[in-house]
Amino acid sequence: MKVAAIQMLSGIDRDRNLAAAERLLKQAAGHGARFALLPENFPLMGLREEDKRIIAEPDGRGPIQAMLQRVAREQQLWIAAGTYPAQSTTGERVRARLALYAPDGSMHSHYDKLHLFDVELPGGRESYFESRGIEPGEHVVTATIGDAVLGFSICYDLRFPELYRQQVARGANVLLVPAAFTATTGAAHWHTLLRARAIENQCFVIAANQGGQHENGRATYGHSVIYDPWGDCLAEADIGEAVICAELDFAALNALRQRFPVLQHQRIAVTALPAPPAARPSTGDKS
Repeated sequence: MKVAAIQMLSGIDRDRNLAAAERLLKQAAGHGARFALLPENFPLMGLREEDKRIIAEPDGRGPIQAMLQRVAREQQLWIAAGTYPAQSTTGERVRARLALYAPDGSMHSHYDKLHLFDVELPGGRESYFESRGIEPGEHVVTATIGDAVLGFSICYDLRFPELYRQQVARGANVLLVPAAFTATTGAAHWHTLLRARAIENQCFVIAANQGGQHENGRATYGHSVIYDPWGDCLAEADIGEAVICAELDFAALNALRQRFPVLQHQRIAVTALPAPPAARPSTGDKS
């Protein structure tokens, strides 16, 4: 199965970002990818946290979802759409949503970010408080595409290994990490954390990051990457826009898990949380 991770340098103009995402998705399909992952905040890296609320979309409606539905159909591509702001039930905050679109244009499943990035970085020059504009999700989510069982996560989730053990307990063998990792934290921890998640869970990891200096002044790390279950790098970007691709060999993954059965040796039980409600099918923009 050929997959792609798409790296972007999203700015403050939603429509311009959507055009860039569409162009890069078509490039991934042109390389033969059957599945593509977009980065966190691909439609907008706004000037203010409140900007997310302005472009937030209800289920099945809006220009962000319409573009994803159309491109998935036209390119016959599975698209895991990084994150976009989805309207919440309260309306005061949004959900940071990773949505999976099938080649028929329907939304197959979605995951709302569980762990919110409320931190002050060492040195006191950077601070982030996602919970001011985002409300957390409640569910661990996996989805099956042929031999791939995808485990959904978003950016800061990467620092919580118990999330991925929950996914593996439900059969995950490919871990998705769309991100907007800062330049500071990325340089320190990005590759280390991603390789650890791949190795300890014996999973492929597909990580699509934002990469570069954004219009809003934020700097992100880039280096989107695809790791195999042994922790070897299959493909990696630098900074700026990029599409990286790799073939995922599930026969080799299964052979590794048989020869080196670390997952069977686990002695501390992991109980999978209940599955989320099924996503409502969405095949077109009804706005």
